[in-house]
Amino acid sequence: MAGGIEFLPKEYGYVPLVIVLYIFLNFYMSAQVGLARKKYKVPCPTLYASEAENKDAKLFNCIQRGHQNSLESMPLFFVLMVLGGIKHPIISAALGILYIVTRFFYFKGYSTGIPDNRLGGLGKFWLLAIFGLVFCTVSFGVSLLLS
Repeated sequence: MAGGIEFLPKEYGYVPLVIVLYIFLNFYMSAQVGLARKKYKVPCPTLYASEAENKDAKLFNCIQRGHQNSLESMPLFFVLMVLGGIKHPIISAALGILYIVTRFFYFKGYSTGIPDNRLGGLGKFWLLAIFGLVFCTVSFGVSLLLS
């Protein structure tokens, strides 16, 4: 195989597939924000609705915030997936799937308009997936230093 990927394990292919799956989740969340903009009459480029001007501001803002929070954590997730997956591709992919599922439920809970709902059900386990990916990445870094 050419192109400098000979050093990657075959199973590493799961890592970019999981990353693409997260991108599709992001598209879904983005579409939900777009629909909420229409429904609650919050025009672009307004990031958050004002409660003084819009009776549905809190509901819209929770939908927007659920998506925004996922965008804020996306670079961390991607870097941990890419690096941790080099040494632990299967574990990283499984943790990535867990992260995606938990972020979906986090978003759905937040979208109810009650911010505390973001941590109900599976939504509270996203940090477990991140810490698992941190462990995989640290393991990769240490193995490089010790080789």
